Amino acid sequence: MKNKITFLLLLLFYCSTIFAQQLKVSGTVSDQNGIPLPGASVIVKNSTIGVQTDFDGKFTLENISKSATLVISYLGYFTIEQNVNGQSEINITLKEDAQTLDEVVVVGYGKMNVKDLTSSITTIKAEEIAKTPTGTAMQALQGKVPGLQIVSSGGPGDSPTIRVRGIGSFPGAGSSAPLYVVDGMFFDNIDFLNPSDITSISVLKDASASAIYGVKAANGVVLIETKSGGYNKVTEVVYDGYSGYQVAQNVLKMANAEQFTTMALESGSAADISFIANAMQRYGRSRINPNVPDVNTDWYKEILRPATIQNHSIGVTGGSDKASYSIGLNYFEQEGILDMKNQYERFNLRSKLDFKATDWLTIGGNMILSNATKFNEESAAWNQAYFAVPIIPIYDDANTDAWPINYSSAQSIGYRSGQNPFPALTYNNNRDKTRKILANFYMEFDLIPKKLSFKTTYNHSFASLDARSVDLPYYITNGFQRSISAVTKRSETFSNQIWDNVLTYNDKFGNHNLTVMLGSSFRDDAWNMLTARGEDIPSIDQEVAWYISQAGTINIASVSDGGSRQYGLSYFGRVSYNFNDKYLLYGTLRADGSSKYQEKWGYFPTIGAGWVLSEENFMKENNFTDYLKLRASWGQLGNSNVPASDGANTTSIVDTAIDDVLVSGTVASSTFSSLKWELTEETNIGITSRFFNNKLTLDADYFIRDTKEAVIPVGFPLIPGSVNKSVGSIRNAGFELALSWNNQISDNLSYNVSTNISTLKNEVLDLYGQEYIDGGSAEFRQRSYVGEPLLAFYGREVIGVYQNEAQIQADPVAVANGLVPGDLIYKDQNNDDLIDDSDRVILGSYLPSFMYGLNIGINYKNFEFSTSMMGQTGNKILNRKRGELIWTSDGNLDADLAINRWHGEGTSNSYPSSAGLRKGWNQKMSDYFVEDGSFFRIQNIQIAYNFKQGSQFVGTKIPDIRLSLTAERPFTFFKYNGFNPEVANGIDTQTYPIPAVYTLGVNIKI
Repeated sequence: MKNKITFLLLLLFYCSTIFAQQLKVSGTVSDQNGIPLPGASVIVKNSTIGVQTDFDGKFTLENISKSATLVISYLGYFTIEQNVNGQSEINITLKEDAQTLDEVVVVGYGKMNVKDLTSSITTIKAEEIAKTPTGTAMQALQGKVPGLQIVSSGGPGDSPTIRVRGIGSFPGAGSSAPLYVVDGMFFDNIDFLNPSDITSISVLKDASASAIYGVKAANGVVLIETKSGGYNKVTEVVYDGYSGYQVAQNVLKMANAEQFTTMALESGSAADISFIANAMQRYGRSRINPNVPDVNTDWYKEILRPATIQNHSIGVTGGSDKASYSIGLNYFEQEGILDMKNQYERFNLRSKLDFKATDWLTIGGNMILSNATKFNEESAAWNQAYFAVPIIPIYDDANTDAWPINYSSAQSIGYRSGQNPFPALTYNNNRDKTRKILANFYMEFDLIPKKLSFKTTYNHSFASLDARSVDLPYYITNGFQRSISAVTKRSETFSNQIWDNVLTYNDKFGNHNLTVMLGSSFRDDAWNMLTARGEDIPSIDQEVAWYISQAGTINIASVSDGGSRQYGLSYFGRVSYNFNDKYLLYGTLRADGSSKYQEKWGYFPTIGAGWVLSEENFMKENNFTDYLKLRASWGQLGNSNVPASDGANTTSIVDTAIDDVLVSGTVASSTFSSLKWELTEETNIGITSRFFNNKLTLDADYFIRDTKEAVIPVGFPLIPGSVNKSVGSIRNAGFELALSWNNQISDNLSYNVSTNISTLKNEVLDLYGQEYIDGGSAEFRQRSYVGEPLLAFYGREVIGVYQNEAQIQADPVAVANGLVPGDLIYKDQNNDDLIDDSDRVILGSYLPSFMYGLNIGINYKNFEFSTSMMGQTGNKILNRKRGELIWTSDGNLDADLAINRWHGEGTSNSYPSSAGLRKGWNQKMSDYFVEDGSFFRIQNIQIAYNFKQGSQFVGTKIPDIRLSLTAERPFTFFKYNGFNPEVANGIDTQTYPIPAVYTLGVNIKI
């Protein structure tokens, strides 16, 4: 018994000793200025125990050994180790790492510090991307990157049009979109990516930065890094989501029933006047105005609807001393504001793993799976809603022959077409199913520690598209029906493989810093397509019957099978050198080989230099300049977005005069083109600087980008037709400026303001001796002249409207053409008292000459407020909807035209009369149709509140929670007579409206 008691006493003493050695440690992590660092990692060395600091930089660790060592790390600061030594409270001060004081950005096949760059690169971080509720990440960059034009698209799941520093290729000859590089893999768009999965987006704007990617990079490069874990990082689970609704903004006002009736009566058209009488007879007279039909349909109001949008993401990141991991799930859903089966739904899964297999070998992989379903809009509905007359209803009970729904038809009151947009909305079903897989695997060998490494990476992107378009039968009136049901199927697969091998050498000797990179890249791009159409589908109301095999007839002519496969092999190298962080040199060379063109190889060099003036002795005494660098770069790169060579041998019969005798003959010609990649040559001069203790940053660039050997159509002598040749030259030049001011007023209050501007001059330099190249259509001409913008609008210049008969009689042009008051006055450019094609001039370009953005952020305690604004000027829009009167005069028109038309002397000096609208004289291409596309938009407003980790809520500790209210595109101001002034090619026929989006968001970190 005595021995047992002794044993228990010894055991209790031992346990008490053990527990006495365990303690609770708390403290704060802050920077050298005493500002807390939220999210800093505090880990017990050689263990998995650790936490991240809360919003106030505080941390708490329990049951820690008195002799433990803490490892504290934070991005941009030196990692330190702190011995506990029995202390229960430890406050840590981290020192900024001089090597990471400037932001680290992604460049081709590597990373660099901003202070070492000689190129023009802009990087947007995840925090900015997350502020925009969108399914496409590039939309979040609108107004934030100088030189980057983003043209929004309103359709659910639609990607915006992206242009970096203008357009360097003749439209139709190739894409102007940049190259997207996602974790090393090449893409032509990133609509499959969840914006919440992105760590950063870097826009490589000049040739010096982009040329390392060769012939795919002529239009700029957008580098995307997806989220990763971190070594020695505590596991973090994050939910990020929002839900809200979308509403159409700036809805175009159309002429109402009274305005439309007035214009019809003024037109003098007996047919149009009779249609009004027919409408009153069929639908009755208005009680307010008995001279107007008792129908007043606002078609845009009827086809539009509020639509929902939601996004939900869950991510898990962390790591040990050997491995880091990141896993994420995402669901995104967006309805369209067009009232039909119009929506987009996407489910994503991603994973990324990095593992230190040995001290000299790191392996890793990354995979993204995306499964999206999109129901496309019936785009013709926008056009029909514009022209549908307001004097017919949606439904017509008197139309008893209509089937299956008694929709109305304008033909019932005499018009040539049915006009009602609802059959198009109801009896069409357009579905795309897209599945994408991005997978990559790498091995990195540390051959000489911290000096020489070799990395081999295999990337594979596979995508499949299953497109189905269903046309259901209906009958409204004889000329407004679809008698046969049909289904069209299209199946496409895309497979892109890239194998990169990169050897990198880093060394520092004395004041010399050198990085040399050599690499090779093999590409294999394959595409296959099969499409067919079946007609006369049984059981049309059942989706299970919407298959080609169920069709009564298969249209053999519609069956098409195609594919392509192209290979590429490239060798590249880069040298980066700096002396004493003062003088910088940078150069790359890439040799690209491709099976696409007859000329198999192209060689593309670049060189850049920088001078850090702030490191010079004569700048040391400067009290307000913290950093000042002058940089310049020059480079060449190819553009393989132009099509491969093609053509045919042709024989044409021509008539020509020989000695005043008409002679017929045969001309044989070859229209085979011999194309190669276009050559882009760019010079960039810039400044990077920081002032007033790094509160003010300034980046400025001037660039000249010439596309040489541009592919353009070249006409044949004597015979009609043309062939594409690599003989043109196009220039884009401009100035870009980015300014930002950041200030921490106190521990509780900080703010930041940033702005950016950019100019662009697009100019044709050479057309291979041709006077011009036509584009657009014969009725709405666009033309490219040397010295003018590419495909500028081309037509007559309106200088007024004839007001009275005396003005008519005083003008020989008006008399000769039988004009009357209310007709347009065109400027006689050559003063020959004639108005003809020789009086046409350049009316403007669809490319903006000036873009700008402004961003403001304020943080007060747990509150955050941010807003962004953007706009552009100098671009023109061709209002083709108004121009449709050339082909039909029995449709509606917008309210601005109805109100401001000429209807008597002095009533308008811009718009013709109702009768004049129907005359060929007033329908000539002119600046009556070409309108100002300038706009200013409040892009984003967000208010957020942060609940600190450990805060009490109903007696329970809660994790980090961020609640936000966001308004995206709530206000847009412009003069253009359309839904919105964002029209990608400048020609507005049936553009999908861009909605305003209002959301409530939640972010939870555990």
